[in-house]
Amino acid sequence: EVQLVESGGGLVQTGGSLTLSCAASGFTPNNYNIGWFRQAPGKEREGVSCITSSDDDTYYADSVKGRFTISSDNAKTTVYLHMNDLNPEDTGVYTCTARTRWSSLWSIWGQGAQVTVSS
Repeated sequence: EVQLVESGGGLVQTGGSLTLSCAASGFTPNNYNIGWFRQAPGKEREGVSCITSSDDDTYYADSVKGRFTISSDNAKTTVYLHMNDLNPEDTGVYTCTARTRWSSLWSIWGQGAQVTVSS
């Protein structure tokens, strides 16, 4: 079964840090790029970051550059999103997703993890 499972969400104060994990199973990680999206209450889902499987290139939304870091383990079965200097605008449901290296369609989605940043 193709599956992405997030963990590591929670409640943190402004300025704090959290690390989200995305565990992939049921597909060949080397053939997939992994991304993180988030959705705040009343807002549209937005892309936060992604990492390519071929050469570990990373991309970040302007709103998180310099604060968030995406990485993967050597086997590329787990992708991490390290979030520092969090603020209330970072609150939302964070979902990891995967797409093949040859597609622009994010086709596999996790269940999401809640991140809440208190002021």
